[in-house]
Amino acid sequence: MKKGMAMLLSLVLVTGFMGATQVDAAKKGTLKTYKNCTEINKDYPGGIARTSKVKNKGGATKYKPYANQKLYDLNKKSDRDKDLIACER
Repeated sequence: MKKGMAMLLSLVLVTGFMGATQVDAAKKGTLKTYKNCTEINKDYPGGIARTSKVKNKGGATKYKPYANQKLYDLNKKSDRDKDLIACER
């Protein structure tokens, strides 16, 4: 019984910490339209990708973009090179 409880507690702690490693506005459920790339990069250093399958056409980037279709659609105007990643760095 003690071993089962310990395993359950461990599982809850591990999954809880994995989910809390990257807390951002989109995961909290609040989607925001940003004025420019400077504001986007404060919250999302790698920019915002439409999907996780999108590749950057501009070459190597420093950060991995955050993938969220709804958030990308709200900030589509900031995707100047039309590669489906807004404000990549």
